[in-house]
Amino acid sequence: MNDCIVRAITGDGSVKAAAVYTRALTERARNIHGLTPVATAALGRALAGASMMGNALKGEGESLTLRIKGDGPLGTVLVVSDAEGNVRGCVGDGLVELPLRADGKLDVGGAVGHNGTLTVIKDLGLKQPYVGTVDLLGGEIAEDIAAYFAESEQIPTVCALGVLVDRDRSVLAAGGYLIQLLPGAGEDTIAKVEGGVYAAPSVTSFLRDDPDPAHLLKTVLSDFDVELLETAPVEYRCYCSRERTERALLSLGSAELEAMLREQGGAELRCQFCDRVHRFSGDELRALIARGKARGK
Repeated sequence: MNDCIVRAITGDGSVKAAAVYTRALTERARNIHGLTPVATAALGRALAGASMMGNALKGEGESLTLRIKGDGPLGTVLVVSDAEGNVRGCVGDGLVELPLRADGKLDVGGAVGHNGTLTVIKDLGLKQPYVGTVDLLGGEIAEDIAAYFAESEQIPTVCALGVLVDRDRSVLAAGGYLIQLLPGAGEDTIAKVEGGVYAAPSVTSFLRDDPDPAHLLKTVLSDFDVELLETAPVEYRCYCSRERTERALLSLGSAELEAMLREQGGAELRCQFCDRVHRFSGDELRALIARGKARGK
C-alpha cells in the first residue's frame, strides 16, 4: 500500500483521530541521509507525527515545523510538514549507533535524549508564526507530542508512533496515530479510548501485517462507531529549488558573498532535507552580488 493519511471522527462526536502509513517516505529519508537503524526510527517517528499534525492545518501554504532538541547523541531532529501532510526532515547525527534496549527494541529515547525540548512552529501565513515549546518527557517522541497537545493546546491526546527496521536496515513498516478528545467527552469516552489503546497491537506490528491506517484506527477505536472523513496520499517532499537558494544567498549580503567569491571562487549549498547540491559559478555569484548591491544589500 502507498503512504497515506486518514482522518476520522467518532459517531458521537466525542473523539477525532488521524492515522498515517509512512513506510516509503521513511525509507526515502533513510536513503537520503544514510541513517543508522536508531536514527531511522527517531526521524521516522517524527516524520509520521509531523505529517498528522501538518495535515490538520488545511490552509494553503501553511506549514508546521517539529523540532526536538534533546541531550542525546542524535542531536536535533527537525521535520517540516505542509498542510497536506507531506514531510521532509533531518537529524543532527544520522550515524549514531546505540545498543538495543533490554526489551530488544531500538533505543530512540537514548538517541534523542531524555532531557530537552520539543517545539512546534505553525506558519499560518500571519505576521508571526505560532510557537509552542514543552519539555521532553523521555525522548521517545510519541509521548512528547501528546504532552505538547496537553500542555500547549489543552487537548487530551493519545499518540502512538513506530518504525520497524529490517536486518538490512531498510524500513519494513512505519506510521502512527493521533487520538484527541473533543469538548464534552466524558469519563466513559476516556475509558473506552484507553481500553482500545491498551488492547490494540503495537503500531509496527499492526502495519507490518496490514498497512491500511484506516484499519489501524478502527482497531484502536473498536468501541466506537468510526466515520472516515478523508484519505489522502503523503510523501517525502522537499521544496528546495535554485530560486530559493538564490534568495538564501542574497540574504547573506554582498560583503559575505564577495568573501565567498574570494575564498571559494563560487558557492555550493547542500539542502539539509534532501541533500541536493546547488552550485553557483564565479560568474553567477558575481551576478548575485550585483543584484544585492542594486537592492542596497
